[in-house]
Amino acid sequence: MSPDLFSDIPSSVRLKEPLLLPAPLSEPELLEELRKLADRDQPASFFLGAGIYSHFIPSAVKHIVGRSEFYTAYTPYQAEASQGTLQAIYEYQTLICELTGMDVANASMYDGATALAEAALMAVRITGRKEVAVSAAVHPHYRQVLKTYCNAADLILTEIPYDPKTGCSSLVPLPSLAPSSVEGSLAACVILQQPNFFGNIEPVAGLADKVHSSGALFIVSADPISLGLLAPPGRYGADIVVGEGQALGNPPNLGGPGLGIFATKKDYLRQMPGRIVGATVDAEGRRGFVLTMSTREQHIRRERATSNICSNEALCALAACVYLSLMGKYGLRKVAELCLQKANYLKTSLGNLALWPKTPGFKELAVRTDKKFGIDLSAYYPELKGCRLICVTETVKKEALDKLVRDLAAA
Repeated sequence: MSPDLFSDIPSSVRLKEPLLLPAPLSEPELLEELRKLADRDQPASFFLGAGIYSHFIPSAVKHIVGRSEFYTAYTPYQAEASQGTLQAIYEYQTLICELTGMDVANASMYDGATALAEAALMAVRITGRKEVAVSAAVHPHYRQVLKTYCNAADLILTEIPYDPKTGCSSLVPLPSLAPSSVEGSLAACVILQQPNFFGNIEPVAGLADKVHSSGALFIVSADPISLGLLAPPGRYGADIVVGEGQALGNPPNLGGPGLGIFATKKDYLRQMPGRIVGATVDAEGRRGFVLTMSTREQHIRRERATSNICSNEALCALAACVYLSLMGKYGLRKVAELCLQKANYLKTSLGNLALWPKTPGFKELAVRTDKKFGIDLSAYYPELKGCRLICVTETVKKEALDKLVRDLAAA
């Protein structure tokens, strides 16, 4: 290999000694070596969640999304050659609207975190205000992404604390709607997660009216699986609904890729980022599907663009569409019921080890333990040192829950 290939790399960061790599192997020998390495892997904890979840995925999902005519992450631009993919995306949008109780949904975004940040920017555009209020019980990674967006856009980001007695947002009274440290500033939006990062179900009755009375928008980041049981955010007054759609037919895959759900009211359609697939008819009156809205700067004048989100997760959206179609409303409800029942069985069995035993929860719960189960909450909430977040989905068997209770009790 020519040394000129590495001439632009400073010598200070180059390897001084050759890499001690094993001798090359034939393909059968390599496969055998990989099998041996795989056998050494430890099974992943059943109790990991915090935004990426392990749910049962019907076999048909994998087979459909793996077909060559669908196997792409991009939205097609040539409608005359892409009717199947465009129709699938259109059906995905329809299902998301039905699930969230909103009027319109886009053709997906990167993930739940960027969808939430884009929703905040959208609220700023609509209201003309410069402050964003977010609950401290929203996923910490989402809040980190939101902070990055706000810093770049010169926006004020304020946090609504959570109540340490309940693990829910301290929303009464709403401190975020009062003038902030910047004179005359009011929040453009209030952002809530339902269920919140701790798995607790936020009390939302009447909240939208309080938010709207100040001229702010109400943004909800929702777990789509929970919507098989819980009221859709549109029913309790949300203006924008976002979420992470990975749980809908997409495996965890070591944390990605994600699927950003984004839905809103029809009044705000032209402020929505991303793309929208719409139904129409051709010159002969036959039904067809096309990109009807694409508000990014590559397609329209930069000053009119609502977002620089370029690609989307069309393949993940297709998986979500197939998953929801196969499960149906009764199947989705059953999955949600199992998540709810198993998580609350665990919470009841743990007794005082559960951090908020009386707060209604879904899928996840915070527990007092130093054992390495789930997620260490002190990494994001220093006041919760010695507490961990445990996730329970329909895939976890009762025997595993009982063993966890015994292990934690022994500790």
